[in-house]
Amino acid sequence: MTETSRLTLDLDALASNHAVLRAAAGGAEIAPAVKADGYGLGAALVAGRLWDEGARSFYVARLSEGVALRRALGDRAAAIYLLDGVTPGSAPAIEAAGLTPVLNSLPQIEAWNSHARGRVLDAALHIDTGMNRLGLRPEEAVVLTGAMDRLKFLNITLVISHLACAGEPDHPLNARQLARFTEVAALFPNARRSLANSGGIFLGEDFRFDQCRPGISLYGGGPRDVPDARIKAVATLEAPILQARVVPRGESIGYGAAFTAQDTTRVAILAVGYADGVPRAAHPRGAVWFDGARRPMMGRVSMDLIAVDITDCDAARPGAMMQIIGPDLLVDEAAAAAGTTAYELLTRIAPRARRVVEGR
Repeated sequence: MTETSRLTLDLDALASNHAVLRAAAGGAEIAPAVKADGYGLGAALVAGRLWDEGARSFYVARLSEGVALRRALGDRAAAIYLLDGVTPGSAPAIEAAGLTPVLNSLPQIEAWNSHARGRVLDAALHIDTGMNRLGLRPEEAVVLTGAMDRLKFLNITLVISHLACAGEPDHPLNARQLARFTEVAALFPNARRSLANSGGIFLGEDFRFDQCRPGISLYGGGPRDVPDARIKAVATLEAPILQARVVPRGESIGYGAAFTAQDTTRVAILAVGYADGVPRAAHPRGAVWFDGARRPMMGRVSMDLIAVDITDCDAARPGAMMQIIGPDLLVDEAAAAAGTTAYELLTRIAPRARRVVEGR
């Protein structure tokens, strides 16, 4: 009997999603985001397969992620863009790992230019077009072009920005960001341009430019935060039944007595909980998939256990595996039930889940 949760990673589904996004992007390069350890699925694993599928550029957030990815790729040539840019003291390590920093501020530009010391180093430039996180304001970019000595030792190969509302095609911010990005990127005519994430790819040709940076839709999430028939499930999280029990009418289940049985109810106790990545907030709308049907969770998710309604389900016996997310219960659906997103659900899957890889 399996005693713990199991995470199955389908690399063929990952490759299929890459092909869908590449086709949708037209002639734009697909540069996968593999930050947060490949959205929780293993950056080295997913980047290796995506490299086999033709990806030659990748995005990470932290310096440590970039160093690890460069090591994992070995002699496979690829550009690795570091979204954090040049943080204090990081320039030597960035260069040593062969990473391309995405410069987010005038101080970062100064730090990378100073580090070059007479050589010419590649860099990407991040323009904030309305998200107000990282990136130069458009007016800062204008000032920069008037003081090109700040870029004296830098080869700006790419200008990027990031869409805040790409999953909502009709949101007015999409058009505003596109207009701002088009205007500012024109100040750097020799640089390639990148704006679209997963959702942005499907906003239309105007958003795709030279390079697209998909993340969630590579890993099974829809580009609009709802299931999309074109996108296949990459991660399947399952957990075994530890015990099947009968709860009499009027008795409660779990911490806080948050659920009370209205009738005599047969319940399965699964070996999975929030320590494995199942959101505590999944109660009261969460469900699992078993024997051809959705089975509602009952009571609060605890650290190591959840309870599931198996009334009238004779197949539910100790040792049987129930699907938490996967092809029958898509990650967008499970995330919505917990009031969160597919991004958070995937990146929260814990190492305790035994990992199985298919499609190597």
